[in-house]
Amino acid sequence: MAPETRTQSQPEKRSEPTAATRVDANRPVAEPRPEDIDPTAVFDLEDLSVYYGSFRAIRNVDMTVCQKQITAFIGPSGCGKTTLLRCFNRMNDLVDIARVEGKVLYHGVNLYDSAVNPVEVRRRIGMVFQKPNPFPKSIYDNIAFGPKVAGVKGDLGEVVERSLRRAALWDEVKDRLKDSAMGLSGGQQQRLCIARALAVDPEVILMDEPCSALDPIATGRIEDLMEEIKSEYTILIVTHNMQQAARVSDRCAFFTAEVNETSDTRTGILVEFDRTEKMFSNPSDERTENYVTGRFG
Repeated sequence: MAPETRTQSQPEKRSEPTAATRVDANRPVAEPRPEDIDPTAVFDLEDLSVYYGSFRAIRNVDMTVCQKQITAFIGPSGCGKTTLLRCFNRMNDLVDIARVEGKVLYHGVNLYDSAVNPVEVRRRIGMVFQKPNPFPKSIYDNIAFGPKVAGVKGDLGEVVERSLRRAALWDEVKDRLKDSAMGLSGGQQQRLCIARALAVDPEVILMDEPCSALDPIATGRIEDLMEEIKSEYTILIVTHNMQQAARVSDRCAFFTAEVNETSDTRTGILVEFDRTEKMFSNPSDERTENYVTGRFG
């Protein structure tokens, strides 16, 4: 389902849209014509670049992300993986000097078109951050917070239980829902954050290095969880762990950075995007092979 309003970062000349959109987040938007979009595509990126002021952090990315798959972004530090990930739910809007050029099409509707409600975008496209960030509230209130804000009616207890079960955490916390979430272990806190994202019933979950602060056992649980829920959700993950990318992802995007020797700045570019099996066994680009085999990066 497309977002109910459309937005862009700056005015541009364009033809009249084929699908009408609304600012009112409570009214549905007319969908793009079926013949205009790939039925398996959730996102289509077209010539996407991101700037921080005059500095271009990532440039000219073209990519299609398919539904109910895990897509991994890999590459050396400073190549723009997290910057790109934050484009998918407009988190870069929160950075004053950030600017996005090009298009991020979500079911055929440009998220950076003129009047999109970013709050509604983030409800449909949730995010789990690198460091677990539970609210200083009870376990129950952490999960119930999003549905309450969204005006969800009905039994919040049922929503909390369902979300915790989906995040494989219910059996561990069901007898202490009123206890502080801050008392959970790091791995439990990260699964709680995933449950919190699932509670508002998104279609897409963005994960920014969700296991980087976790031990191998907790990492394994998060990876198992991703495999279990990908039949219901589209997942995009940034990871520096090559083994993790190979284990959990269906498709993989490798980025690298071009260094400007004059200004000593680095601009991220997409080198290769393909099935994970092919990326790790027979990549098309030598730079990809060098990275996944540990020869550089």
